[in-house]
Amino acid sequence: MRFYRKSLIMLSALLWGIVGSQIIWSQTSLSQSAPEKIIFDTDIGDDIDDAFALALALSTPRLQVIGVTTAWGDTDLRARLVARFLSETGHGDIPVAVGPKTHADSTFTQVKWAEAWPEPKTGWADAIEFIRDAVHRYPGQITLISVSPLSNVEALIDKDPTAFRQLKKVVVMGGSIRQGYDDLGYTPDKGPDAEYNIRADVSAAKKLFAAGMPLYVMPLDSTQLKLDEVLRNILFSYGSPMTDALALLYAQWTASTWNPTPTLFDAMAVASVIDPELCPTKSMDIAVDDKGYTRVGGGEPNAHVCLSSDPYRFFHFYLPTVMTQRPH
Repeated sequence: MRFYRKSLIMLSALLWGIVGSQIIWSQTSLSQSAPEKIIFDTDIGDDIDDAFALALALSTPRLQVIGVTTAWGDTDLRARLVARFLSETGHGDIPVAVGPKTHADSTFTQVKWAEAWPEPKTGWADAIEFIRDAVHRYPGQITLISVSPLSNVEALIDKDPTAFRQLKKVVVMGGSIRQGYDDLGYTPDKGPDAEYNIRADVSAAKKLFAAGMPLYVMPLDSTQLKLDEVLRNILFSYGSPMTDALALLYAQWTASTWNPTPTLFDAMAVASVIDPELCPTKSMDIAVDDKGYTRVGGGEPNAHVCLSSDPYRFFHFYLPTVMTQRPH
């Protein structure tokens, strides 16, 4: 009996040693894996969630932001906001490029913060040329994360469809499959809405969904993530350059909108690239109609769509990641 127990203990120790070594190997392998190269395409400056999404992308070693491109509306002013944000958070070496200007009915809520940063003397780089050059340098390696109306995506498809197909994948915050705005699952289902990023540029969205590229979609169904008062206090009191910049931009946004609680729609698009388990996807056939609705069809799937997420899990991931930069 004593021999049996001794043998069992030795076997258990051996098994735990094997499992432990596998865990250590897995963690080491993960930490040493090459970061995912991304280009962040944004209409930053209107809603506040773009800034929170960019902060997440900059705060993790799992991503390498090789450039930020601005889309929709006054893309020059958006670039000034991005350049200031990058500089003040210690990432001033990341290139910023501007896409074509468009008409936009949205309000640039963070205009004062953006206008305090000067235009570059030599002008901004062109966003479409920047993406083309990047994918030629890293074919099949770059993920384009677009959290804006898809004007830059359409311009790239029109100008150089070959370069577009050299992207690794495209990840968008956009669309509404089953849940519309302000539907958090607590009230009777009212159905989908025409989500802003899709509705603002329907022709661009139609081109993207028909392009045949690996496409990952984070719709309203999975992105209505409310940064409540408790979470804001934790984040804004941390005192790092990153959280201080977010706090100032938040203050301008909330003063303009009279809304104290931001919804971090765009941050989920970034989070899903870092950890796909935060927003598991389902292959679906999605078509964009003329009113900007994303309709589910019965044909071959053309998109991987995340239909639900866990806000509790998301914020337990988001806050510690963004608060990794040392406080002042």
